[in-house]
Amino acid sequence: MNTKGHKSIAFGELRRLLVGPEQTEIVQLKERLADPELLVKDVSEVLPEAIILRSSRDKKIAKALEPTIEEAIRASVKKDRRALADALFPVMAPAIRKVISSIILKMIQSLNQALEHSFSIQGLKWRLEALRTGKPFGEIVLLHTLIYQVEQVFLIHRNTGLVLQHVTARRVAAQDPDLVSSMLTAIQDFLQDSFGVERGEPLEALRIGDRSVLVEQGPQATLAGVIRGTPPADFQVILRETLDDIHLKQIGALESFDGDATPFEPIRSQLEDCLQSQHKQKKRKTSPLLFILLGAVVFLMGIWLFDFIRDYQRWAHYVERLRTEPGIVVTTIEKRSGKKYISGLRDPLASEPAKMLKEASLEPEKVIFNWEPYQSLYPKFQLTRIKGLLRTPETIRLKFQDGILHADGSASYQWIVEARRLVKSIPGITHFDEEKIIHIELRDMEIIRERIEKQFLLFRTNEAEIAPGQQNTIQDLVANTKRLCSLAQVLGKNARIEIVGHTDNTGSEETNMKLSRERAHNVLSILTSKGFKEENFTTVGVGPKEPLLEEATEINRESIRRVDFKVTLTDKPKEGVVRP
Repeated sequence: MNTKGHKSIAFGELRRLLVGPEQTEIVQLKERLADPELLVKDVSEVLPEAIILRSSRDKKIAKALEPTIEEAIRASVKKDRRALADALFPVMAPAIRKVISSIILKMIQSLNQALEHSFSIQGLKWRLEALRTGKPFGEIVLLHTLIYQVEQVFLIHRNTGLVLQHVTARRVAAQDPDLVSSMLTAIQDFLQDSFGVERGEPLEALRIGDRSVLVEQGPQATLAGVIRGTPPADFQVILRETLDDIHLKQIGALESFDGDATPFEPIRSQLEDCLQSQHKQKKRKTSPLLFILLGAVVFLMGIWLFDFIRDYQRWAHYVERLRTEPGIVVTTIEKRSGKKYISGLRDPLASEPAKMLKEASLEPEKVIFNWEPYQSLYPKFQLTRIKGLLRTPETIRLKFQDGILHADGSASYQWIVEARRLVKSIPGITHFDEEKIIHIELRDMEIIRERIEKQFLLFRTNEAEIAPGQQNTIQDLVANTKRLCSLAQVLGKNARIEIVGHTDNTGSEETNMKLSRERAHNVLSILTSKGFKEENFTTVGVGPKEPLLEEATEINRESIRRVDFKVTLTDKPKEGVVRP
């Protein structure tokens, strides 16, 4: 046992010596990989070099980070715009300051003379003039002190750089025109080579001491003016117009120029017109043109202001009308990218907002609507929907008030029954008032009833057969009877017709009673032969009792020898029939 234990200890010591360090490192490596903090620390030490190395190979890192950076910037702006502004300040501020400094420098140069004369006698005079004319003091100073002179004008061929024409003002020492042309070309090349100016970018101005060179370039030629002092702002326009006119008149000569400048002699006078100068001006009255221009500016500003206020008021009135319009609920109104977005709820029966927009004289293409449908409880809309559901005929007038649907007019019995059924399923209706509805079938049945009771058939003396010539009366009687039975069937009623036979007072009472019953029975036979059921009729003979004779004349007797009718309408006893 001791030997085995000794060997085990020796083997363990040997294993420790051979693989102990590696096992320790493996354990430490596992612990390092399992520890997030150590893993993050290790990645952070190589991450910058990895990004630089990958970025030098392709743009996948930039593409992968682009959405994250954009979202981070967007979240930063939403959270705190000031932080992003502070971060961009070191970059944007110098550029903004440079632009502002350039503008301020020009203003200082223009007002420098004004400051020099502010406290002099001449300056006081100019201040009084400024008060009198309403112009700024600086403008008055410039009018009295601005001096300039165009000393030389060069017309240079653009492709070859040769001088086509050259004019010089009086009492000005002229320079070699070819030398000046070469100088301008060399300066242009120097700027392009030294400062990265693109080819074709024109050299517009050059200032040396109290002289400046204004350059205007065209497709075939360049016009340059050497000026002492500060020229007015419109002098550049004069050069441009002159150069445009030269191109218009001499385009052929410019394109075919081969070194001979003789064809350009006629334009010398145009170049001499550019040799302008300005000296100290004497006091003079304000030009009416200034007032005209000022008035035009004020007028245009007034028109713009009027349109702005008018459009603002129109929009305000439109929004107010939209908010108060039945069936429309405005939830949001936003303005994005020059367009207005209106969202909300709209009943399909409500007025069309786009049509209302045209009525308000607003531009429909600048307004975007987003409406969700819903059903308004506005009574007018509810009544319209009820009319559609009930299929209301034109003869019926409906009124919906306090949950009660009032109906007035005339309608068929079938529509009334259907309306009674449908109103029970329409939300909001608690009662259907149909008292003022006239049933068309009842009205028609009463009319038919009156027609039947006014009809009669005549007979000869002591005869039970109908007198000849009454076929039309029989046809009308049959048609009216059929119509009466049909209407009674629809309305759930029983229609019974009593056939009453009459005689005159000639003969015995017993004979007349028998004759009157025979006459009534013969008429019943005629009706049953036309398809009517005998059970719908009753016959009775009254002899000469009805009507009573006042005078025993032949005419009275003829009108009394007849059969007439009485109609009786009763409800059917059958259960389940809906009665009007």
